[in-house]
Amino acid sequence: MKKRVFSGIQPSGNLHIGNYLGALKNWVASQENFDNIFCIVDLHAITVPQDPKVLKQKIREVAGIYFASGIDPKQSIVFVQSDVSAHAELAWILNCFTPLGWMSRMTQFKEKSGDQRESVSVGLYDYPVLMASDILLYDTDEVPVGEDQKQHVEITRDIAQRFNSIYGETFKLPTPVIPKTGARVMDLLEPVKKMSKSDDREGRTLPLLASVDQLRSAIMGAATDSQKEIVFDMGRPGIYNLLEIYEGVTSLSREEIEARFAGKGYGDFKKELADRVIEFLEPFQKRYQDLTSDPAQLESLLTEGAEKAAEIAEKKMAEVKNKVGLG
Repeated sequence: MKKRVFSGIQPSGNLHIGNYLGALKNWVASQENFDNIFCIVDLHAITVPQDPKVLKQKIREVAGIYFASGIDPKQSIVFVQSDVSAHAELAWILNCFTPLGWMSRMTQFKEKSGDQRESVSVGLYDYPVLMASDILLYDTDEVPVGEDQKQHVEITRDIAQRFNSIYGETFKLPTPVIPKTGARVMDLLEPVKKMSKSDDREGRTLPLLASVDQLRSAIMGAATDSQKEIVFDMGRPGIYNLLEIYEGVTSLSREEIEARFAGKGYGDFKKELADRVIEFLEPFQKRYQDLTSDPAQLESLLTEGAEKAAEIAEKKMAEVKNKVGLG
């Protein structure tokens, strides 16, 4: 049997080239080799304030991006998290078996809450348990994540082991998988921090649905350094980040890329990078426009996906409720 993979993206902000290269591109490539379940995690999105109208629009936008990227609903399950109530139901049950101390050690909560820790929502604090329920509902084998999400998969394993130790073998222990290439595309102006889909400041990201002019402007204005050689040097974060993007959109080797730009300047490199990014995204954007021009078709695909996901999730919920004595 194929290994099962579960992953999801929040419908907030603007998905960018880093999301494509670090997640979507790999999801599409893995479809024939894995049993994939891809979720639009809208329950996670509301752990921070959202405009309801914008959230609804973003859910459909992310769905369109999934399918336009090449995710095939005949090969993979794609659905909206809140359409399968078992996610929230299992999260509550797992809350009752998760020690408070485990949650207090989660670094992402500390980063997101900052000095507002007393006023942020309980949901933001509890985010990892909901993520654990997402993963454990489907007997997931592997979870593709960025380095910043690895801790969430590790606590998922801890929660599963604790439940299993009390009630017997129930949950499979998932493994975090971090893609080797494009897993952490950085901010174009501050290349020491990760490119963020929630950062809408001009020139910092390369949104997947951006215009040609927006993409070119952002790349030409990206930070580099005062050196001249165009090489993969992690000690030079600006040029290294741009070279990783070039690598991701061309699939050329690092040796080939360095040879291609030997003796050339940053201006030539950025111009070609912009051309390559635009060329890479053009067919994707065309597919997205075609898909979203027919909202009924998109809704039908999501309904079908939710039905498939619910069939799996409800079996696991029945097992869990029976073991803890519910119902």
